[in-house]
Amino acid sequence: MKYRFADCVLDDASHALTRQGKTVPVEPKVFDLLHLLARHAGEMVTRDRIIEKIWNGRIISDSAITACVAAARKAVGDDGRRQAVIRTITRRGLMMATEVAVDITDVAASRRAEQEPIQRIRYARNSNGKRLAYAVTGTGPPVLYYRSMGVADLGAEWRIPAGRAFFDFLRDQFSVLRFDPLGSGQSDHSSPEFDHSRQADDMIAVADAAGIDQFAVYSTSGAVLPAVRLAVQYPERISKLAIIGGYVDGRVRRRAATMPSPDSLKAMIEEGWSKKESAFAQAFLTSYFPEGPVDIVRDLIRMMQSATPVETMAEHRDAINDDSIADILGDIRCPTLIMHGRRDAVHPLSEAQKLVEGIPRSELVILETANHLPLLGTQAFEVFKTALADFLAA
Repeated sequence: MKYRFADCVLDDASHALTRQGKTVPVEPKVFDLLHLLARHAGEMVTRDRIIEKIWNGRIISDSAITACVAAARKAVGDDGRRQAVIRTITRRGLMMATEVAVDITDVAASRRAEQEPIQRIRYARNSNGKRLAYAVTGTGPPVLYYRSMGVADLGAEWRIPAGRAFFDFLRDQFSVLRFDPLGSGQSDHSSPEFDHSRQADDMIAVADAAGIDQFAVYSTSGAVLPAVRLAVQYPERISKLAIIGGYVDGRVRRRAATMPSPDSLKAMIEEGWSKKESAFAQAFLTSYFPEGPVDIVRDLIRMMQSATPVETMAEHRDAINDDSIADILGDIRCPTLIMHGRRDAVHPLSEAQKLVEGIPRSELVILETANHLPLLGTQAFEVFKTALADFLAA
């Protein structure tokens, strides 16, 4: 495909840039930046999108980005003062400011290349005949991404921009298997299963339906409870285990030695889960994500309220609060990565340290955040993405 702008032609087939008919040598990342801006001429391309597409989401310095932009401007005869071709939108991103013409014969191919990926939901049955909704996206080594029932909805999370950005990052490198546990999302809502060993069996049922024999597991928060049991019950199927925001003992177990106190988070669920824009529901999730960003937290609230009925969510919370995996940690045989926010108030860092102490061949990455899980747009999220991808790909 050829993109014509100013006095330049960018040819992605030959990976070449010409200016006034003469070839201009450019570094690969400089070419990729020009290509990205030309494809989205007239639109702002955010800094995060640039990092994701040019540096595959890795953490890089501001000076490296500045140097790449300066080289791109020089290659097309522009500079930071005029910005006739590449315009900087302060603290937000870049824009191709000049008109870009695309060879008409290449337009159809361009549209196909930019076409939005389609999520195809399929269904499996567990040993009790209950319907489990699952989807596989991407290519590469298989990874089962397991979320607890309170936040799982294949359809809704696919439409959340922050969720999609993370899925796009994963599916560029891995074949990602996601499914909704019983009682949530697109799966069967009748008689939800709160036995975490049975939930581990459900994971195997979904993997079998998807035709995946051995796979890595990435689990978040309360999903660690069935994920650890999965690794113990089916060691021959699990190649690696990645955990973020996990814990060994539920909140009730942790408080057993002291005077029991009411679960204020469960009270927020019971009071506000069924009401849209409920202050109680917002307070519940804000306790998990005090650092925001606020717009992402609001998207998560709406998704969670639609994913799981209030009664199921309350019962689920009782199940995870009263569980413990302390006695089986030593039986895990696969390499294990544990990630945790240093200032996480919901499940403290000490719980992650207990996981590392108990699981052989495990290691801990501490994230500098108070959020229970890192969210898009924060520095901790970039560290998390790099650590997770490196571990899964190793």
